Amino acid sequence: METRGKKHEAAGTDPMPARIEPCLALLVSKPTVGPIWAFEIKWDGYRLAIHVEPGGVRVLTRGGHDWTTRFAHIAEAASKLGPGSMILDGEAVVLDEQGRSDFGGLQQALGGRGGKRFAREAIFYAFDLLYLDGRDLTREPLSERRRLLDPMLNQDGLIRLSEEIEGDGSALLKHACKLGLEGIIGKRLDKPYRSGRNGDWIKAKCVQSDSFAIVGYEPSVAMRGMIGRLLLAARRGGELVYVGGVGTGFTHQELTDLKKRLDALRATTPPVKLKRKRAVFVDPVLIAEIEFRAWTDDDKLRHASFKGLRESADHSEVMNLDGRL
Repeated sequence: METRGKKHEAAGTDPMPARIEPCLALLVSKPTVGPIWAFEIKWDGYRLAIHVEPGGVRVLTRGGHDWTTRFAHIAEAASKLGPGSMILDGEAVVLDEQGRSDFGGLQQALGGRGGKRFAREAIFYAFDLLYLDGRDLTREPLSERRRLLDPMLNQDGLIRLSEEIEGDGSALLKHACKLGLEGIIGKRLDKPYRSGRNGDWIKAKCVQSDSFAIVGYEPSVAMRGMIGRLLLAARRGGELVYVGGVGTGFTHQELTDLKKRLDALRATTPPVKLKRKRAVFVDPVLIAEIEFRAWTDDDKLRHASFKGLRESADHSEVMNLDGRL
């Protein structure tokens, strides 16, 4: 799905899209093999689209919110790339000392969920080119889009190329996991850019992580007035179901901020079927990114760790258990 904006180019060219819904990767347990697949590192940050137009630059989140002011340095760098109009698809990340993308570091750079800070520490890895100087590239195969994108970028600036990695997908995933990376993304070289999660792009992760709704918390028994454990839910059949809790991965400041936010969202009735004497239930407004090792037989998270809150502007989806194999 896309909405068209004003036509900035000369007559006879494709109109500049106001926004293009992103193509999303389908989670798989093992990467697909074959010559029609290209692989990249899976970045752990915020998916963004950068629109360069004659009138200026816009930086849009996955949900279509304008975050130009929060990534002003990236917008400025995009304006100097050369083309008069283009749309870059990619991921804003903050790298740790080992060069790995750090979701928590990006959140801190932005001032936390709902923060207004200018994330000057972030860089942008571009992995697709959807529009270029009057030409709609979404109809072209990925191989052609990448052919046009590659020479525009280098690996030293604020906007860098997310490089394709040659090799067998399974071997690449093992190597990525050894390096402590998030995982890999596989993309069909012969496919046009299609919005949604249709299987043209796939993702395989080293450590499982997903987004869950926070439906409540249990107070800490060790620290009065603090959270001991967040209660989490996923979707099944259109409803929220309890999938366990998480009590690790937080900083003291994150717990303090979460307590204030959640106490302002207290619910009169539990949003999930769960009986807990000490539980404080909340409206399922906040979405947490959770890392975990496995699932129990009764669909509960094992060894869960809190990574951060997802921004509403990121349009993150709560995990759907119906699609879990």
